[in-house]
Amino acid sequence: MRRLPVYFLLDTSGSMNGEPIQALNNALSGMINNLRSDAQAAETLWISIITFDREVKEIVPLTALETFQLPEITCPESGPTFTGKALEVLYEKVGKEIRKGSPTQKGDWRPLLFLFTDGKPSDLQLYSEMIPKIQSVNFGAIVACAAGHSADNTKLLQLTNDVVHLDTADSTTLKQFFKWVSDTIEQGNKSMGTTDNVALPPPPSEVHLVI
Repeated sequence: MRRLPVYFLLDTSGSMNGEPIQALNNALSGMINNLRSDAQAAETLWISIITFDREVKEIVPLTALETFQLPEITCPESGPTFTGKALEVLYEKVGKEIRKGSPTQKGDWRPLLFLFTDGKPSDLQLYSEMIPKIQSVNFGAIVACAAGHSADNTKLLQLTNDVVHLDTADSTTLKQFFKWVSDTIEQGNKSMGTTDNVALPPPPSEVHLVI
């Protein structure tokens, strides 16, 4: 069975401390449960989670959904947001992990990337340098989410045209966002082989598309 790799880059900088990080954990758990209820996703989906604050950590390596276990995500009380470094780590991981097609083996479907942040990159130069490299990977979709008033839509729009904004990073909003993410993944999973790019489903009222 061909794999559909899905990568999550999650901002865990100090501003996520408290209710936002708890809301993020709960929303991710709900998303995984939603995906597990889809028989096709259960067979093809592989998920990786990378967090970034002052450090970048691969907290779950690329893992099949059927054996995926979500650890509790934590964050420091303060510190920078190294989004550029996160993209650099992602670029290295994708280069090693994505299976290319060969005469004896079908390659993976085009991977999907979801980036979530409530701020803006602290390492702007590296962030700018990594954008063309990430775009060269040929993701089936890159969806970036800016949560809260401190999040910078403009920097995310340099990375992808598919940017959404959340007014808050509270439990209800994040739950709706990650439900929409699971819908996007399921839609992408069903359309693989028929289209190059994943069309985003209509978002709920809490998720605002940035034009």
